[in-house]
Amino acid sequence: MGAIVGGGILALAGVAFATTGPSAILAFALNGVIAVLTALSFAEMASKFPESGGTYTFSRKVLSVEAAFTVGWVVWFASIVAAVLYAIGFGSFTTLLISELYASGIITSADGSAPAWLGASWSPSAIAIATTLWLGMLMTFRSSGGGAWINVAKVLVFSVLIVGGFWALTQQPIAQSTRQLRPFLGAGWGGLIQAMGYSFIALQGFDLIAAVGGEVREPAKNIPRAMLFSLVIALCIYLPLLFVLVTVGSDGSLPIQELAAADPEAIVAITARHYLGTAGYWLVLVAAVLSMFSALQANLFAASRIALAMSRDQNLPSFLSRLRETSGSPWGAVLVTSALCCLLVLLLPDVAAAGAASSLIFLVTFAIAHWLTILVRQRSVLVPPPFRVRGYPAVPVLGGLACLALAVFQGIAVPQAGMITVMWLAIGGVLFLSLFAQRARLKDVSNIAANPELSRLRGKSPLVLVPIANPNNARAMIALADTLVPAAVGRVLVHTVVVASDQWDPSIDPQPRARMHSVMTEILTASTELGVRCETLTTVSPSPMEEIARVAKLHQCQSVLLGLSEITLDSNDTPLEGLLGQLASDVVVLRAPKDWHLDASQQILVPVGGRGGHDYLLTRLLSSLSRQQQRHVKFLRVVPTDTLRSDQKRIRKELDRTSQVNAGRVCEREVVLSNDPIATIAERAGDAGLVILGAQRLGPRRKLFGNFTREIAMHTDCPMIIISRSG
Repeated sequence: MGAIVGGGILALAGVAFATTGPSAILAFALNGVIAVLTALSFAEMASKFPESGGTYTFSRKVLSVEAAFTVGWVVWFASIVAAVLYAIGFGSFTTLLISELYASGIITSADGSAPAWLGASWSPSAIAIATTLWLGMLMTFRSSGGGAWINVAKVLVFSVLIVGGFWALTQQPIAQSTRQLRPFLGAGWGGLIQAMGYSFIALQGFDLIAAVGGEVREPAKNIPRAMLFSLVIALCIYLPLLFVLVTVGSDGSLPIQELAAADPEAIVAITARHYLGTAGYWLVLVAAVLSMFSALQANLFAASRIALAMSRDQNLPSFLSRLRETSGSPWGAVLVTSALCCLLVLLLPDVAAAGAASSLIFLVTFAIAHWLTILVRQRSVLVPPPFRVRGYPAVPVLGGLACLALAVFQGIAVPQAGMITVMWLAIGGVLFLSLFAQRARLKDVSNIAANPELSRLRGKSPLVLVPIANPNNARAMIALADTLVPAAVGRVLVHTVVVASDQWDPSIDPQPRARMHSVMTEILTASTELGVRCETLTTVSPSPMEEIARVAKLHQCQSVLLGLSEITLDSNDTPLEGLLGQLASDVVVLRAPKDWHLDASQQILVPVGGRGGHDYLLTRLLSSLSRQQQRHVKFLRVVPTDTLRSDQKRIRKELDRTSQVNAGRVCEREVVLSNDPIATIAERAGDAGLVILGAQRLGPRRKLFGNFTREIAMHTDCPMIIISRSG
């Protein structure tokens, strides 16, 4: 309500009247239909993802990291620019109101004249900046948008304008009223469409409810209600007000189209003065000040929550997601958003073009929201949205096409809007690629692993291939595979290879079939006991490693999970290491005893050497392991005892950064000074339930298990996972 009602109608009613005449009423009504369709799509998405961020959050769930950043970046900018426009409008109307109070004698000064600053060109901007900073400081101490009394006051003012208009309508002949409505389409149907493009932004604001969805109680019920009620109330104010402005707002000497063309910004005040006298003029000024203030407040509030959501996903600096303990308000995001608003008040040379850019961006993101609604409805197999739009898919299709058409019109009508948007996107692209890309992508990998449904929402069905030759490994391998890719969102393909020649005759040589039978029996038993729905594939080949590589390539596997009974100090190539050179997938190698259970490994030790290279796979593995049960993760770095203190400090910072990137803040880090890293890691591994090591895979002739890995494996008996990311 704070963002929708008031500011848009006061600023854009004159433009709509000047463009299309009395049919501006129809233009607002048709925009209302499009806005309701859009609100329904937003409501379905917000009920599915009740988190702060609005369209950015929806995009982050369904699209790639880069696409989600682009959407969030431009939506944040659009909300900031909308706040700038309302801040300047508040400053202008406040200056005008104070000037009128001095001119009417309601306020007097010692010398009987108005202060000199009222006539200065900088006074509206100064008031805008001061008010924005004050609101920003106020919002850091509370988590709600506030401003309820302002909304009530301005609705009362508009109600008086409407009731007064209808009273005046009863006092004049019907013929005069109908004459004011002719010609209804002052510029034809083309003018009507133009007026819709100019004025649609007057109904923007319902989307801000989704932007603060993470702070709404019972979001599945309250968010759809709030969106629809806000729009209905706004239309119940806008349409009657426009009607009385047309019918009783002029003396009949000039049609409303010509009257609005002469002074579009003051048309509401001019017409209200005609049928309510000076009181009507004062009411419009009061309504304007209240409307601009509440719209500024609402857009600042929503824009800060978009920045908060982006910061939590590592798409913006982390300090923007810091919350005040007492109120839960994201004070960093609020202050940065407010500061950017103040900066734009000073820097924007053409506020009108910036406003058009804001309108264009909102329309494009609304069209994206309709498209995302279709994707989420199709892909939400596990948990459908609690609130679902009736009339699907007609509602999102018609709403999306309408928003896209208005956006195209806006881009053609105001070319500067497209230029400003492209410039902002260029700035965001440089910042993302240079500062945020790696952290954002790792955070995205962690989110997908922690919430596997995101893979399906993005249209993906990951496949992990699990070759099993040793029946003793079947249970542990299947459990780990299901952890990496749950059956509800992906596929676990268990592969057994019957090692036999091309001329094999089972009736003559039954041993290969017997070995395969024992492996399959254990696979079926383990999958049944664990409740894992896995697929099985059995092939016959004299070269099992080559066959595994062929199957992995044929099925385009995301990961290959391999089992290994033991790792020896023998430096000769093993068949497994030869296989790794042929695989283009991520590889996870598990060495575990026969009776090992994945659930029993509560402690995880991750030795790191500082080189990295496995961040994405390690993040996915750790997040997957911690999805169903909390595990204690410890990152360990061993450095020589003669390491300088300055280097030790640098290494600790590197370890902190590595652990935060791969496991978040809930983990332990330790830097140990020792000249025997093998013994140190083996000692720490004795207390851990699972050790995770990374291995470089640089080509078919490069060994996976170097001497370091072999030594650790020989000195420890605990389960070990060796990961190797695809090159």
